[in-house]
Amino acid sequence: MRVLAIESSCDESAVAVLDGERGLLAHELYSQVELHRAYGGVVPELASRDHVRRLLPLVRLALEHAGSTPGDIDGVAYTAGPGLIGALLTGASLAASLAYAWGVPAIGVHHLEGHLLAPLLEDEPPPFPHVALLVSGGHTLLIEVGGVGRYRVLGASRDDAAGEAFDKSAKLLGLPYPGGPQLAQLAAGGRPGGVAFPRPMLDRPGLEFSFSGLKTAVLHAVRARPLDEQARADLARGVEEAIVDTLIAKALRALEYTGLTVLVVSGGVSANTRLREQLSAAAGRQGARVYYPRIEFSTDNAAMIAVAGLQRLAAGQREGLAIQARAQWPLESLAPAGI
Repeated sequence: MRVLAIESSCDESAVAVLDGERGLLAHELYSQVELHRAYGGVVPELASRDHVRRLLPLVRLALEHAGSTPGDIDGVAYTAGPGLIGALLTGASLAASLAYAWGVPAIGVHHLEGHLLAPLLEDEPPPFPHVALLVSGGHTLLIEVGGVGRYRVLGASRDDAAGEAFDKSAKLLGLPYPGGPQLAQLAAGGRPGGVAFPRPMLDRPGLEFSFSGLKTAVLHAVRARPLDEQARADLARGVEEAIVDTLIAKALRALEYTGLTVLVVSGGVSANTRLREQLSAAAGRQGARVYYPRIEFSTDNAAMIAVAGLQRLAAGQREGLAIQARAQWPLESLAPAGI
């Protein structure tokens, strides 16, 4: 089975072609970062309009790079939620139209399921069951994954996600949008332990997260000192260390709670180098192994939507003629499918 997938949940327009036997044949992405930089964040209306301009040319490009024609496509997958509803509708409308015109089924994919299954694109995919740490700009979740569609949320953020803590702290430090990668780059020049920030909710049992207090602590720290370049780097290092330490501690706690020895880390924040290095080392000391998607598949992309869509289409699932798009969509409401 060969699937064309479309991702348009936020500020990346992306299209991919995935073959069940030959693997990933093409993946194209257009980032809207420069479009939104002047506003310091994503402007939903501008994002939707840009998806309208970009997606169809990306479809043509992906088919060309995959050496495929519409007649080779057996199904169309698209991100149906959660996300910005206008942005979702642009991709969903195009996907449903293509599927109807090509006479193939369409399937709406949960964006977070795409992130969870992104490591299946690797040569050595993680085995099921496992614990997943899904950490991105809008979500911080610990999930027990029994298979495709078999998800049990173990813990989530009560307020800001880890990615939001990175981005908001970066803004307080005067860094440009998108702030997370900029903060990580600045933190590389910071002194270890130069600024100590709290590790939220590690002093109590459970698997939930809270990062809003960290943002407040950063605000007070920024106001309390003159910000030369070294001070800014030390603050950035302190923020990164606090977030990484918290994520590691809770992930290891989830492995101990479930008795599992396999951890998958996905979502945009999983691209953070310090998190990857320290979490892999800490999990190894606990006798566990950590799997990550490639950096290019950690952030939003259509290849991960293709993986999830292929699994569900192969299991016989498909949408009707109605276009599906949901700003909110509980992960645990998904039906099991595939492996």
